[in-house]
Amino acid sequence: MNRYLAEFVGTFVLIFCGVGAAVLAGDKIGILGISLAFGLTLMAMAYAIGPISGCHINPAVTIGMAVAGRIGWSEVPGYVVAQVVGGIAGAAALLPIASGGIAGAANTLQGSYGMTAGFMAEALLTMVLVLTVIGATAKSAPGGFAGIPIGLALAVTNLVGIPVTNASINPARSIGPALFAGGGDATSQLWLFIVAPIVGGIVAAIVYNVIKGKD
Repeated sequence: MNRYLAEFVGTFVLIFCGVGAAVLAGDKIGILGISLAFGLTLMAMAYAIGPISGCHINPAVTIGMAVAGRIGWSEVPGYVVAQVVGGIAGAAALLPIASGGIAGAANTLQGSYGMTAGFMAEALLTMVLVLTVIGATAKSAPGGFAGIPIGLALAVTNLVGIPVTNASINPARSIGPALFAGGGDATSQLWLFIVAPIVGGIVAAIVYNVIKGKD
């Protein structure tokens, strides 16, 4: 139960700080600032709750870790529920603060990008993140440093993804804001931001197992 509570807290913090940066300061800090907010928050949580739960705080990471053989499939439902509820709570906590609402930070296709481009971007960027998580937490990886490449990977993938989809790379990041966005594209396109990251996480695990083998 402690692991699930840690995942709830970590996802709450990630959404509150990352989406909060986009909603409250996005016009001042731009894409780079928002990307760093997500990346640095994940890095901090990796050290804060990593020893308790592994700091997945992302269903795509959890599923990828299960495919890679790092956690048992019996643990996946508890992790995912905790992450999704944490994401919803993080988004809800922003509502009293963000006077204009949080719809602007919801994940939707941006500009002229279509479903194919959005799906490919989300799947491939999530693959990069999950591959980094699996590799950085391997037994053969240097101990104590995993949070740094993982946080940087999230920041870099956000830099690429924000212009295309507002950068989900995490179903829990998308579900929370979508619930409070008032419908529209945030709701109708939500499936993309659930399915594509999970596909990316699975592909990352398969790729890692092929090139390195299970620990």
